Amino acid sequence: MRSLTKFFALAALAFGLTIGTANADLQDILDAGVVRIGVPLDVPVFGVLDENQEPAGLDIDVARMVAEALGVELEMQQITGINRIPFLITDKLDIVIAIMGASSERAKSIMFTSPYSAVLAGVFGPAEIGLLTDLTEVGDMSIGLPRGTTQDIWVTDLHPDGNIVRFEDDATSAAAMIAGQVDLIATANIVALDLARQNPDVEFENVYIHGAASAHMGVRQGDFAMLQWLNNFIYNIELDGTLDELHQKWMNVDFPDLRSF
Repeated sequence: MRSLTKFFALAALAFGLTIGTANADLQDILDAGVVRIGVPLDVPVFGVLDENQEPAGLDIDVARMVAEALGVELEMQQITGINRIPFLITDKLDIVIAIMGASSERAKSIMFTSPYSAVLAGVFGPAEIGLLTDLTEVGDMSIGLPRGTTQDIWVTDLHPDGNIVRFEDDATSAAAMIAGQVDLIATANIVALDLARQNPDVEFENVYIHGAASAHMGVRQGDFAMLQWLNNFIYNIELDGTLDELHQKWMNVDFPDLRSF
């Protein structure tokens, strides 16, 4: 009985310490009145500098919304794909919002929220075609893509008899589309949107959506209170339609149902 009592006492102590540690990360931010969020400024649609050299993009909007919902000031820091995880680990940031995929390897170092966005892979071209459910519906229209890529694999698989034109890289296939050498291009929606902005005379509308790669916020290992708060935040802005509004604003699509891919 004494051993059992001792066991439960130690367990309760350990649980209390865990809860205390878990809550410290969020409470520290609330007490300081500042949240440090890392964002990209080199990824069109998600984070760039606008014509006034001010940060703009979906990730920028979400970062500002997080700070507002917390009731604290936002300290935004520019990060890259290389330093975003090291900056979290070394306590230079509290949160990373930078179109980051939740890979198993990355999850060894940091913790990920539920998805707040996604990049769509598909085929893009003139708006008059509409959104197709079967890629073979494009018929003999030519599809430009970089050879040996994931686009090459799934386009060939879905439309084996199609008019597929292969180039050396994404930039060359995009240039071919702009020059009118191909009718359609297989790429990511954020690439198509950026191409459309740079080339207003060429239409890069969704013709066929193949799949989605989800984007997640990241926090330090052990910051469970912050993780839980962010998951609740994401749930609520999805529920009230805010995520749809953000994705329409920046990508001309609703927040995708990732379970459908």
